[in-house]
Amino acid sequence: MLDFNLKGKVFITCKDRSVSYLEKEVRELGYVPEAVTRTGIELRATMEECMDLNLYLRTASQVLYEIKSFYLRNADDIYRRFKAIPWEDYLDVDGYFSVNSVAENESITTPLIVNVKVKDAIVDRFRELKGRRPDSGSDFNGLVFQVYWKETQCIVYINTSGDTLAKHGYRKIPGKAPMMEALAAATIYATEWNTRVPFINPMCGSGTLAIEAALMATKRYPGLYRDHYSFQHILGYDEQAFLAKKKKLESKIMELPDLKIIASDISLQAISFAQENAITAGVDHMIEFHVCDFAETEIPEKPRGVIMFNPEYGERLGENDELEITYKRMGDFLKQKCAGYRGYIFTGNLELAKKIGLKANRRIEFWNGTIDCRLLKYDLYEGKKEE
Repeated sequence: MLDFNLKGKVFITCKDRSVSYLEKEVRELGYVPEAVTRTGIELRATMEECMDLNLYLRTASQVLYEIKSFYLRNADDIYRRFKAIPWEDYLDVDGYFSVNSVAENESITTPLIVNVKVKDAIVDRFRELKGRRPDSGSDFNGLVFQVYWKETQCIVYINTSGDTLAKHGYRKIPGKAPMMEALAAATIYATEWNTRVPFINPMCGSGTLAIEAALMATKRYPGLYRDHYSFQHILGYDEQAFLAKKKKLESKIMELPDLKIIASDISLQAISFAQENAITAGVDHMIEFHVCDFAETEIPEKPRGVIMFNPEYGERLGENDELEITYKRMGDFLKQKCAGYRGYIFTGNLELAKKIGLKANRRIEFWNGTIDCRLLKYDLYEGKKEE
């Protein structure tokens, strides 16, 4: 049985180019990273603390707790080395588990061979020790083991999250070409928006940016919307401790009566989807939704805040000829109606971005799936810049 208060090596994964925002979150929660890579953060934590990390982090993908690290020469050694691991310390014989792996070794001819050999080693060990075996499959409904094997170094983790943390659980209707919730949170962190000024989101689609802004402002954490994690299937898990943590999340919620978040879209269906998602998240009363062309979006004069677009960029939905006009109109709108604001446009099409007609002060790199994207920042000065 795993001691949930025993500190161990933990690796928190995230999307490439998002690690600086994950590090900010981790430090705000009181943890000190031991190493920071392009796609994650290494630190020391207990399994009890891993539960908290799963509940609180907005920009993470998975929280991995290391259980074994060893030399592994080639595929012929997988079964023997993995069968020697005391899986019965972590997994109930009547439980369910899955294996996921990332392997870079010249002996691997097919990616699934590692998963199969590891699974066989686990079930055979249980058969010899217990006379029966736990169920297994490819989904993440039970305890998830993660294997990282590069050349001759192999690390075995418990994926304490299970399904990715990048989905925050409130978006029941995704809409067209949605932005993943963790990416939306990272881009909002990148804007350095604070809750004392408005957050304006024209072309809001299914509402992810506006909803994430409301969640962040009111300290509503992702764990409020999710009830199932892999750590719940580890031997030693305490359900009452988990419920107490969920209760603590509720106590952290802050209501901000002066919070100003405006989301608009020309599509009635998109606004309907966004409102439904906001209701699920419990923040529908904090967001003003409007059905209108983006150029008709209400822009409060004071205090001036952040205006953020996530337009189509031709990869999945729009055609470039039409979008060139849209991008030019966005630039005109920012220049003519948003003086004093900080403007942001998130796009995966840098050729279209040239049509905006404004010079970006910053070009912040992100990935949206496999699409190379930029969050373009525009300081929209009142009058001349020199003034």
